[in-house]
Amino acid sequence: MSLDAAPGVVAVTLVTIATLLIGTWGLRFSRTTSDFFVASRSVRPRLNASAIGGEYLSAASFLGVAGLVLTFGADMLWYPVGWTAGYLVLLVLVAAPLRRSGAYTLPDFAEARLGSRAVRSVCSLLVVAVGWLYLLPQFQGAGITLRSTIGAPTWVGPVIVGVVVLANVTSGGMRSITFVQAFQYWLKLTALLVPGAVLLAVWADDGTPFSSGSDGWSVPLASGGGEGLYVTYSLIVATFLGTMGLPHVVVRFYTNPDGRAARRTTLVVLALLGVFYLLPPLYGALGRLYAPDLAGTDRADALVLELPRIMLDGPVGELLTGLVTAGAFAAFLSTSSGLSIAVAGVLSQDVTGRAWAGRRLEGITAFRLGAVVAVTVPCVVALAVPNLGVARAVGLAFAMAASTFCPLLLLGIWWRRLTPSGAIAGLLVGGVGCGVAIVWTLAVSDPDGWLDTLMGQPAAWSFPLAITTMVVVSLLTAPRIPPHTGRFLVRLHTPEVLDLDRG
Repeated sequence: MSLDAAPGVVAVTLVTIATLLIGTWGLRFSRTTSDFFVASRSVRPRLNASAIGGEYLSAASFLGVAGLVLTFGADMLWYPVGWTAGYLVLLVLVAAPLRRSGAYTLPDFAEARLGSRAVRSVCSLLVVAVGWLYLLPQFQGAGITLRSTIGAPTWVGPVIVGVVVLANVTSGGMRSITFVQAFQYWLKLTALLVPGAVLLAVWADDGTPFSSGSDGWSVPLASGGGEGLYVTYSLIVATFLGTMGLPHVVVRFYTNPDGRAARRTTLVVLALLGVFYLLPPLYGALGRLYAPDLAGTDRADALVLELPRIMLDGPVGELLTGLVTAGAFAAFLSTSSGLSIAVAGVLSQDVTGRAWAGRRLEGITAFRLGAVVAVTVPCVVALAVPNLGVARAVGLAFAMAASTFCPLLLLGIWWRRLTPSGAIAGLLVGGVGCGVAIVWTLAVSDPDGWLDTLMGQPAAWSFPLAITTMVVVSLLTAPRIPPHTGRFLVRLHTPEVLDLDRG
């Protein structure tokens, strides 16, 4: 091992050890099946907000945003803006009612709301699809990080992340992962904040001005004609509305004690994300000055990792590289853990067909088997397809979530006339539409023209199509409105202090 690789090796080793130790410490609190699935609904807002920040700030946030800003300029600031604003929509429309539903997973909510096993089955398939699509860039980002910092083969990162995540998820479930993810949020923030402050000081000392010509910063919506305008608005739809449909985000709100705590959690999350997302664009801006040769290459996603060495020679640059490497690896571990729990929960309930409620051994065993499948499949795909852009893959996952679970949650919580037939039709239209767009996007290496643009950013047409289908089919099947709808909606919208039905 070369001296240049030493900081990266030490950083990855320390993060891995810390993650396993904290997960092991949290294991002593995991006693029941409810601990594994939703931490027995006892996680307080501040801890839960830190954990949500830890799992939400993924490879796309830590690495992808800076690479996009480096390559495309200020237009890409819509990514962090949308990923943060999505929690505002979640706060206003979904957080508290979803917690009051008493569900463990999105398929649980769908079945409870609509009384249909068919709706539950479709939701289960979509949870797995979205979860795996989101897990894929986490494993790829780990390969990029270790390749850039220590020169390891690209397969090493996915394997390490997969093993560590499996160890933590299968040992303690949600209860254990909550402590791990909360720690990892603050590690990620520190890992960007400290080097960023040093690099900003270096830039200020250099006095290098930012370019202001035609090749400098672009202004959102000002270029690209009609296609550029469409891409921007489609991106806004995907990020604003996709957040509420991400299974690893939604499942964390089930861990709050009540609806009021869910709302407070969301407010704290907004603050934590707002602080974090100030930092990746800074790296992208500095990269346009000091590392313009990385723009548009497969090394753009590694800008955050390479910039300290580019701007600073010697031990200081290596030390800062080690710190950002630690933050990047924490990003992969925390997001992968949250996604694995969400997917494992669905697999253990709906794919294995084993009823875990009230039977601790069978429930936990089924959960662990589901976790193995949840982690192994995307890890293998990441090894087979190592060159998919990190932020690009996450953007497609948001589009899928916005076009499927977002309409289901909005109408399921706020519209009493939703029927099982309408929900299934809308989920299939949104899911199939996005699925075709994703396959098209991955198959076309050099997109050009309106069709490629529509397929590359499908949310602007797939979300309206899905929600319209849900409404129209529900109106056509009005006699099939579940008889318990009124009572269930009262439960969703009644504060716990007034809910006498629950004692």
